[in-house]
Amino acid sequence: MPDAVASPDGRCNTVVDYGFSDLLTLLGALGLFLYGMRVMSDALVELAGDRMRNVLATTTSNRFLAVLTGFSITAIIQSSSATTLMVVSFTNAGLLTLVEAIGVIMGANIGTTVTAWLISIVGFKLSMSALALPLVGLGFICTLREDRQWQQWGYFIIGFAVLFIGLQFLKESVPDVSGSPEALAALAAYTDMGFLSVLIFLALGALLTLVMQSSSAAMALTLLMSWEGWIPFDMAAAMVLGQNIGTTVTANLAALVANYQATRAARAHLIFNVLGVILALLVFYPSLNAVDWFMQHTQGVSPWVEASAVPVALSLYHTAFNVINTALLLGFVEKIAAIVCWLVPEVPEPEPEIDQPVYLTKASMAYPQTGIKALFDESLRLLQNAGYKAITHGLSVHRQDLNSGARLRDVVRNSEAVPVNIDELYHTRIKSVYGEILDFATRLQSEFALDEESVEAVRNILIADRQLVRTVKRMQPLHDNIVLFMSSGNAAIMSEYNRIRRRILKIMREIHRASESENPLRHIRKLEKYRKKASELDVLVSGRVNELLLGGEITQVMATSLINDSEQAGKIVNSLIDIATLLYYPKDRLVARLEEQRAPG
Repeated sequence: MPDAVASPDGRCNTVVDYGFSDLLTLLGALGLFLYGMRVMSDALVELAGDRMRNVLATTTSNRFLAVLTGFSITAIIQSSSATTLMVVSFTNAGLLTLVEAIGVIMGANIGTTVTAWLISIVGFKLSMSALALPLVGLGFICTLREDRQWQQWGYFIIGFAVLFIGLQFLKESVPDVSGSPEALAALAAYTDMGFLSVLIFLALGALLTLVMQSSSAAMALTLLMSWEGWIPFDMAAAMVLGQNIGTTVTANLAALVANYQATRAARAHLIFNVLGVILALLVFYPSLNAVDWFMQHTQGVSPWVEASAVPVALSLYHTAFNVINTALLLGFVEKIAAIVCWLVPEVPEPEPEIDQPVYLTKASMAYPQTGIKALFDESLRLLQNAGYKAITHGLSVHRQDLNSGARLRDVVRNSEAVPVNIDELYHTRIKSVYGEILDFATRLQSEFALDEESVEAVRNILIADRQLVRTVKRMQPLHDNIVLFMSSGNAAIMSEYNRIRRRILKIMREIHRASESENPLRHIRKLEKYRKKASELDVLVSGRVNELLLGGEITQVMATSLINDSEQAGKIVNSLIDIATLLYYPKDRLVARLEEQRAPG
């Protein structure tokens, strides 16, 4: 540590003697600080995580709300990296659009300034050493409670106290170089190179954040270095700008294993922060002078003169930079999104021989909300792709004809037999995905303590998928008889099968409209009206088959097939309506219960 020696002119100077053990002490203090921050942040995420993630998923449609949401979440959990990772996961799952994600990231940049203010005011202005250990004791008592909420509050208090214990050790571990001309001369070699020094310390701030994986910890170290006189105000400000670039690395690393949407969100974070830093560098010294003027008029001290004023001045500069940057670029969110879409184009997935899930990724399992959204999206994909093909081709109609808007009577009358092996389609396009959905849902419910509403959402999705599988399996014999009787030359039997086809196709068309509508409830209500007519398809119940037999219009073999197929058609109609209700408007719990009652049939 520092030793006092006499200089030739008789003055007492300080020689900085900083050995390996002192360096280890510094690293230990830094580790203690980071650990306290980690414990505090994790406890807050546990306490408010689900509510924050629900807010993030539902209140970001307006760009100003998105910024406010990003600020609030980051200010609460004290980690912009955690917020950004959440944004990447939500974008990966489709819960956030790219424009919404950019708004949240902008807000997260402002929210991370709260940490700097907390350290500047509490860590440097007040002495926490007398309160820290009692706080650890209080937190420990809270962790002994059986209630999980109390436990997490206890961990938060312990993390808060340990953070400031670490900060106190850091202050004691960093030597004071103000009385050492040799040390000051060595530092001046790097700080007196004009704008090149600014760029060097900017790169140092980015590297420091990258190594520590925490912009808050890097900010704390920067505040401490400026407090102890290691670096002047302008170099500390340059490090703060660098930290804004370094903090984007975490999200970009997370996006490496995500889809192109998440990669776009991470790239947008990088572009936004880099643009902000470039703008800040253009007015670097004028903006620092503005902060100096404000400090002199409010605090009576200048950060250029007093090292003790630098932490508050840096916090002020950090906040002003992020707020002004967001205000300037908020109107260009769509432009940033367009640039990112150009840089990261959509990547079409090659179609495998046996279909595999698209949305059930490791990244989507990060949070309950993203997991449920992934289940929902995968189930919709299963219905709209393989399920739609199995049912429409099973009825000998092509998808484009059904979606054309033409009268179903004309579509059916003008159609020709469509050769399709529904059993093969089931084994190559449905079975494997359905199995993965079940496995994903099981893991989701085992890894997270889902609330009642989330459990019901998962259950409804699984019920819908099970109904789809049953519907597809019912289509093979119906398809075989449709193809058989289309070439029979018997107008009566073909008329009956065309009636079945039209009724099922009407349901499929309405489901397709619900998928493209902003108000799916209107189409679901129309489907419920069709449900009442499903029993009319059963020719045995309606007595229609007796009329055809007595009139000699169909043979006994035809009658047997028609009886079986008309009964199955009624079940197909009901199942399709249940599927649409559960996936497109899953708030009707009665439908789920009714479906469960019908399941054995």
